[in-house]
Formats: sequence, structure tokens, C-alpha cells
Amino acid sequence: MTDQSPTEIVRHGSTLSILWGVLLIVFGMFAVGSPFIAAVAVSVAVAWLIILAGVVHLMIAFHAHRAGRLIWKLLVGLAYVLFGVYLILHPVLGVASLTLVLAVLFLIEGILDVILFFNMRPMRGAVWVLVDGIITLLLGLMIYLQWPSSSAWAIGVLVGVSMIISGLTRVMLSLAVRKVAATLA
Repeated sequence: MTDQSPTEIVRHGSTLSILWGVLLIVFGMFAVGSPFIAAVAVSVAVAWLIILAGVVHLMIAFHAHRAGRLIWKLLVGLAYVLFGVYLILHPVLGVASLTLVLAVLFLIEGILDVILFFNMRPMRGAVWVLVDGIITLLLGLMIYLQWPSSSAWAIGVLVGVSMIISGLTRVMLSLAVRKVAATLA
């Protein structure tokens, strides 16, 4: 194993981070360009996570010491697994369901942000909480009022935009770290 200088270590790490950021940007652009495909991918990923949670519930069930708890935990685990499998077999239904949940979440968040603004109104910069609340509320209303047709674009576009922003952030931070490391060297 060769000894590397701290600058070389930072350069190697930042290169990997930049590559990851570029991948996020590319996949984000794909998600924005094909939002329904991206939404189905998100729905299937969530379904697999639900199945995994069900398997964990089933494994834990066998550590229950009383028969009532065992039966209850088995039923919960089976429900998770069956629901996850159902979502995998019916991905469009999963996308529609997730879109409705997302719309309701945005509506609740927007209302709570507006209420928070009135509680922190005298504070400097509180208007940004109001702006965030109004935009989130409008986005939630837009998705909800167009549901279920909004299922074709909402999740994919939002996930794609998030990936693009995360990728850009990762690339810019990695370049800044490189610059600081070069300056210190």
C-alpha cells in the first residue's frame, strides 16, 4: 500500500463524489424527461421496502413468546408482504396512491408553514416561511385537483428535480473541497 498525501486522498474522494453527482444529474434529467417511468420506479422501490419490512416483521414474530403476539405479528408481516407484492404487480395503482399521499402531505405542510409564519412573524426572514408555505400549498393543491392524472408527472418530476439539485450540490461542494485542499497544499 502506497502512502498518499492528504491532497491526493481529497482529490480521489472528490473525484468519486463528482462522478456520483454527475450520475444524479443524468438520472434526474431522465426522471424529468420520463416522469411516469420514474414514478413507477419509485413506486416499485417503495413496494420492495414494504416487502422487506414484512419479512422483518415475520422474522420478529418467531421471537414472540406468547401465541397471541405470534399470530398478530405474523398477520402484520403477511399484510406487509402481500401489500408490497400487490404494489409490484399493480405499479400504476402504486403511483396513483403515492401521488395522492404526496398531495395531502404538501397540503398539510403548506398549511402548517403558513401557521408557523404567523407565530414567528416578528422574526427577521420569517416571510420566507410564508413563501415556502404558499408555494407548497399551491403545489399540493395543483397535484390534488388534477389527481389521478397528476400521477403521470408529479412524483417523477419532483424526484428528478431533487436528483438534479442534489447532483449539482454534490459537484459544486466537491469542487470547493478540491480548491481548499489545493490551497492548503
